Amino acid sequence: MNTLALSSTRWRRAWCLAAAMAMVGAAHAQSPAKGSPEHIRVATAKVNEAFMKANARQSADWPSYGLDYAETRFSRLNQINASNVKDLGLVWSYNLESTRGVEATPLVVDGIMYVTASWSIVHAVDVRTGKRIWTYDPKVPRDGGFRGCCDVVNRGVALHEGKVFVASYDGRLIALDAATGQKVWEKDTIIDRKFSYTITGAPRVFKGKVIIGNGGAEYGVRGYITAYDAKTGEQQWRWFTVPGDPSKPFEDESMERAAKTWDPAGKWWEFGGGGTAWDTLTFDPELNLMYVGTGNGSPWAQKQRSPAGGDNLYLASIVALNPDTGKYVWHYQQTPGDNWDFTSTQPMILADITLEGKPRKVILHAPKNGFFFVIDRTNGQFISAKNFVEVNWATGYDKNGRPIETEIARSGDRPREIIPSAFGARNWHSMSFNPQTGLAYMPVQHVPVTMMDNREWKFNAQNVFEPHSGLGWNLGTILNAEPPKSQPFGRLVAWDPVKQQAAWTHEHVSPWNGGTLTTAGNLVFQGTADGRFMAFNATNGQKLWEAPTGSGVIAAPSTYLVDGKQYVSIAVGWGGVYGLAARATERLGPGTVYTFAVGGKAEPPAHVAVQLGKLVEGVPYDPSHVPAGTALYVQNCAFCHGVPGVDRGGNIPNLGYKDAAIIANLENFVFKGPATARGMPDFTGRLSQDDVQKIKAFIQGTADAIRPKK
Repeated sequence: MNTLALSSTRWRRAWCLAAAMAMVGAAHAQSPAKGSPEHIRVATAKVNEAFMKANARQSADWPSYGLDYAETRFSRLNQINASNVKDLGLVWSYNLESTRGVEATPLVVDGIMYVTASWSIVHAVDVRTGKRIWTYDPKVPRDGGFRGCCDVVNRGVALHEGKVFVASYDGRLIALDAATGQKVWEKDTIIDRKFSYTITGAPRVFKGKVIIGNGGAEYGVRGYITAYDAKTGEQQWRWFTVPGDPSKPFEDESMERAAKTWDPAGKWWEFGGGGTAWDTLTFDPELNLMYVGTGNGSPWAQKQRSPAGGDNLYLASIVALNPDTGKYVWHYQQTPGDNWDFTSTQPMILADITLEGKPRKVILHAPKNGFFFVIDRTNGQFISAKNFVEVNWATGYDKNGRPIETEIARSGDRPREIIPSAFGARNWHSMSFNPQTGLAYMPVQHVPVTMMDNREWKFNAQNVFEPHSGLGWNLGTILNAEPPKSQPFGRLVAWDPVKQQAAWTHEHVSPWNGGTLTTAGNLVFQGTADGRFMAFNATNGQKLWEAPTGSGVIAAPSTYLVDGKQYVSIAVGWGGVYGLAARATERLGPGTVYTFAVGGKAEPPAHVAVQLGKLVEGVPYDPSHVPAGTALYVQNCAFCHGVPGVDRGGNIPNLGYKDAAIIANLENFVFKGPATARGMPDFTGRLSQDDVQKIKAFIQGTADAIRPKK
């Protein structure tokens, strides 16, 4: 080769190399910085049905409440596994600036986290730094906190094509720009605001529609579920869970059929009937079916809403709907004629398992009533049900899928202890399913309660010894007229849905423990009521790791990859209906997100020790006022503040340990008091000055009665 040709070849190679480097440089210049608004727009714009299906196959992100449409909470990631989980350490913690319950599962896409705190406040966090990107406060009126039974909580958001969807406690559905947190649209989901509807659940997006249900059955409402167009917010369809006034046209054939299972003598439509769809939603794209779990009857006591009995469809059921139209397809009722607050709203899981040598598409569900159900999700056929805790309201289910009730179940003329109680053998705390082990991992519990029908119940009245009837609760049921005898417990159970039996269990120190996450690393993660975040061997239940969280944990964790590294995050904040008045830790802190990875070395945030103080003493009172004060306290105060001096307080203080000056001047707090800004009701017009004197007598009288004798 001559010199000229050689020079020409070298020149061409140099030019190609320079051009290639320029192209790479240009590509880098065009790639937005991680965590920037431009990056977030690109990352979140991809989240749609195709993305959800693809992500379910490799689990790099956590784009929806239960990870995937089937809500398995099974991550295929195994970077963190049973052999190295002992090396997990804190990478960062993030202050959610909340003092009430935190029930949200953090969503993460390409290192951008979306998580909610109490009062439905949304936080966007950069996982790479642990720093805030933006927050959105929907400005839920704090004086309306009493309109929900179970704390001012929110279970999280939904993501779809560049938008974040949050449902506010006061019943609005809001679309936010995922990059900036700016509101795109807002819709009021409440059909009639004279009723106490709320929303605590996370929205889901199926077929380009944002799906949301409502809560409020304790207050006397009619349940329904609604779909809105994700782009515009326009309502697409609505399906009611129970029938309305039979003198008016029914919305569809499913409501007409349901009405035949209710007794019109009870006039259930005047107080709603219940059935609120406040939590679980799943979707099978292949079958084009979505599944919703429905809630309890309103009031609880069936004789008050349907005196002649009946199944009262579609209470306490799993219902399959067409997501395009909202039309009813099939149902399976887990608790016919619900009489005990046995909701079926607890998170369900869609799974493919082998039964009797044949593959079956099933729903795995363990609702409040204490039985683990396996149901064919193609047609609603009952396959099996087995109790996973002690149960005394039924001995089992017959071949047709109906419970075999015991004598105690409906004998409401006297106090009797129904097991499980209205707190549920499981509540809203999420379970997970690992197809590698074939096991479902669920938080299981018992909180003892006795129940008796209230024959004198009247809608929206202050019903004597009915909890919070002064604030709108309508149970038709008197609780704990006699003390329960069973013992509380909390445990983690690994359940084999084929054998319908526990594979292993782990006992916790208290009820009300967090939801679970399971991974291909043969792990199960769970937070606990006594302030620990723990990892277990998924196969045998051996505890492998734990880290302190200060406050009790009730939410479920998520796991994901960021720049090729696996992280695990948990949102912590003690609360919920049990956590309002009770706790299992000596420390409380603000709501906090903890994020862990192998080799993490960050210091945990400080938490303040609870200063319980001494029993209140010296408040003057008339002993003759104590009986009336007891009834007033139960009707207005008990579920938030607990029994004075007996309970220790949860995220709301126990009044038996407050300073005497506060109790002596209780009227200054009850009527337009300073705590209304934090969610305490204003009792103006609900209680009189004389009522408050009687409540003072109960508080001080109870403290005196339990005070150790000197």
